[in-house]
Amino acid sequence: MADADLKTFTTRDFRLQSGTVLPEVTISYRTLGTLAADRSNAVLITHGNTSGPQMIDPGGSTGEGSWNEIVGPGKAVDTVRFFAICPNMPGSSYGSTNGASIDPRTGSPYGPRFPDITVSDIVGTQRLLIDQLGIKKLFAIVGPSYGGFQAFQWAVNYPEMMRGIAPVVTSPLVPRERSEGNVARLLATLSKDPNWNGGDYYDVGGVAETMTAIRMATLKTYGIEDRLKATLSDPAEIEAAIRDEAARWASGFDANSLIILAKALRGFDVTAQLSRIKAKVLFVLSRTDKLFPPDIAPGVMQGLKAAGVDADYFLLDSELGHSASGLDAHKWAPRLKVFMESL
Repeated sequence: MADADLKTFTTRDFRLQSGTVLPEVTISYRTLGTLAADRSNAVLITHGNTSGPQMIDPGGSTGEGSWNEIVGPGKAVDTVRFFAICPNMPGSSYGSTNGASIDPRTGSPYGPRFPDITVSDIVGTQRLLIDQLGIKKLFAIVGPSYGGFQAFQWAVNYPEMMRGIAPVVTSPLVPRERSEGNVARLLATLSKDPNWNGGDYYDVGGVAETMTAIRMATLKTYGIEDRLKATLSDPAEIEAAIRDEAARWASGFDANSLIILAKALRGFDVTAQLSRIKAKVLFVLSRTDKLFPPDIAPGVMQGLKAAGVDADYFLLDSELGHSASGLDAHKWAPRLKVFMESL
């Protein structure tokens, strides 16, 4: 699919949790399938930190792994039956208002002046999109990693708005020190680039090489080396393949987006609000994920059960770490299909 297939939704004077008002917020989104006449068959697919609506494209490729084995005709999110909507997060880089966007008040890119947003702000823009489409209730919300944070946030902010959520390779909270540390590390790395200019780098040649290096490190955390070892044996070839994938991503992802989305996770924690959740929950982790290891499952499930939530847990038995939700989709898609049918 080409970018021409991306739709956009714009809202004006969007008040952020901080009280700051963004004069205009546009989010791009992709849809697959047909919205039923009674608008009851919409499934929201929330994407990961560094991917976008292309996550559900047939043949789409993202660092989190494409979800085209999850979303499509006859798949777990069956687009013959369901209307799948995958919106890009505000602050992200695939057609939504972000740091590279022009601030209408100044005529220049927001850059580092883009206001701080939260996960609640992100789902707030999605709620407005859903309202505009005339959808009163979502059938389900399904998403990996950062998309899982959004699924949890949706379920506590708008408990009546969905039948079920399936947060995958994720958690209902990010420890503050982890999110603060992530922001500090990203800023320290970008600051070493001579073109960074405090985030105002748009007219001075860009920071593609630094972004490639950041991406290579991220892909290694996601487990890319194990994935590539299936087809490559030479360490130099593996490194070159990782660099190639990272450079492709770096050419299309704004450095300020990394900072905006990392900052949005500071203080993300819905554990005190789990009792607000009325939706059924399918919580999925990957056996080899270093970011959200399976040892967090008992605590999460205990919290959900204690809050009276109807929740199930599934462990995805994969060697592919954090990327398993897409790359090893066949290992958990049947469980998701059962969950969708139970709703």
